[in-house]
Amino acid sequence: MILSEQIKAARSLLDWDQKELATRADVGLTTVKRLEARPGVIGGTIDTVLRLKNALEAAGVEFIGDPGEGPGVRLWKTGR
Repeated sequence: MILSEQIKAARSLLDWDQKELATRADVGLTTVKRLEARPGVIGGTIDTVLRLKNALEAAGVEFIGDPGEGPGVRLWKTGR
């Protein structure tokens, strides 16, 4: 599970705005805005969640922890 807070933190690490994430994940900008607007586990279809996750991971982000015990993100220096 990924939290909206993790998505925002990942974008911040990459210096991406919502439009950049939407473009790289091939999802609508409105979708990114809607998913980030609600705190907690992001909703949406599995396909959309995977597109966002994959785009961020391709840029070097790693999702760490779990929603109950301190979720977070970290950035690999060279990507993955």
